[in-house]
Amino acid sequence: MKKLTPKAAFRKLAAIYDKMVDRYNDVAETIDMKCDGCTDNCCLSFFQHHTYVEWAYMWEGLNQLPADRLEAIKTKAQEYVEQGQMALARGQRPHIMCPLNIDENQGICGLYKHRLMICRMHGVPNMLVKPTGQEIRFPGCYRCQELTEGMDTPPIVDRTPLYKDLVMLEMQFVGKNLRQLPKVDHTIAEMIVLGPPKLR
Repeated sequence: MKKLTPKAAFRKLAAIYDKMVDRYNDVAETIDMKCDGCTDNCCLSFFQHHTYVEWAYMWEGLNQLPADRLEAIKTKAQEYVEQGQMALARGQRPHIMCPLNIDENQGICGLYKHRLMICRMHGVPNMLVKPTGQEIRFPGCYRCQELTEGMDTPPIVDRTPLYKDLVMLEMQFVGKNLRQLPKVDHTIAEMIVLGPPKLR
């Protein structure tokens, strides 16, 4: 399989992200779901991300920021990692604002164009069929569950084909070293503190 250049990989990733947003919007519009005024900011959710290509794409966005803004984000990311580790050590799931958030009241991402997959898909009902055939379902956030309560068959986003596209792109982006590299299992804050991914 031919290894893609970062530029080509990022272009393909942006196209996958566009599909994700379209699927999300289709379901959100069907159930009339809006995030305005939500009291449960999803930027406080503890998400771990799993691909090198998304990690690298996020850093492409970070490197476009003014130097002082990037340094402020790095500081917030280090604080997030330290607080998150303390919460996990206590057996608690971290509930900390994402270091990319620029308005805690509105949940505004400071790297919106480069935000990662889970940030784009969270909220509406979705499902994923694993390679083993196991089906995993997520009912959506609390507001979504309120809107779909009583529906016999709520609309749902099938993440499976989108994940398959992302896995294929990951293989094309990383190349033959993929199996030798450490598995990606990081929060956005950890990806910021660690710096751009090392693919060798």
